[in-house]
Amino acid sequence: MPLEIKNNNCTIIIDHPFENYCGSRFDWTGKITQLRFQNTSILSSENLSKKNEHGFGRGLYNEFGIDSPLGFKEAEIGEWFHKIGVGLLKKTKSEYRFNENYEIIPAAFRVITEKNKIIIYCTSDSINGYSYRLTKEIELFEKSFSIKYILENTGEKEIVTNEYNHNFIGLNQTRLGRNILLKFPFQMQRSEFQEIVNPGNKVNVHESELKFNANPEEPFFFSNLSGNQMVDARWELQDLISKIGIREVGSFQTQSINVWGSKHVISPELFIKIQILPGQTAEWSRTYEVFKW
Repeated sequence: MPLEIKNNNCTIIIDHPFENYCGSRFDWTGKITQLRFQNTSILSSENLSKKNEHGFGRGLYNEFGIDSPLGFKEAEIGEWFHKIGVGLLKKTKSEYRFNENYEIIPAAFRVITEKNKIIIYCTSDSINGYSYRLTKEIELFEKSFSIKYILENTGEKEIVTNEYNHNFIGLNQTRLGRNILLKFPFQMQRSEFQEIVNPGNKVNVHESELKFNANPEEPFFFSNLSGNQMVDARWELQDLISKIGIREVGSFQTQSINVWGSKHVISPELFIKIQILPGQTAEWSRTYEVFKW
């Protein structure tokens, strides 16, 4: 059964670690699948097709080590490496691909439910000198909620990785168009973008904002929005017709920000770099606020 925390304004639905999506990419701790704000749906999914619906990302799914998971380089073909928040994955090729399905030995998970908070623990096995304990706390406030991460290095080697939340946002389940505005707290440097995928040029980049001149029928993607500059980890999305919005504020600064989307969903991504010596712990958080005007 899914987990639920709610108050008079917000309802958050969270899948249990072994419920529905159990792929090798996204973190199984705190798979937030639904967020409703005063009866308005805020989240969507990567793919609207009901075929293999639990094989795709949805809601607020985060991921560790999208480019190179923990211990991947040291592992030989046929050996195991860590995917933080998932478990051990079997290495099949010399190059890691985040969108491939890997054989999984799940980590150990424990869930604690409180009145306005869900706490999920993930404890790994030890392999090739790496091990960790991840704690994720999802706490609901009046019109916002926070996701707190506590990652403890219980192994013999330094943990060097990154993490981001793949925010699949679909305000009021409307299609993207002129009504949607995505704002950042910095001026974007289009010439410094590492990758631009913008079929039909439906997405316009305006200094600190992304706008749409029409509904994008095909997926779009922009990477390195801050041009490698260190900026506050923050974005704000508004639907100018329904006058509802959501913002994410990280407790960290970032120099890696991407945006992915399709006709029904938009996903701003704030990356955090993580380096933890053996015996040490890293903590960070993401706070989401939903608002109307």
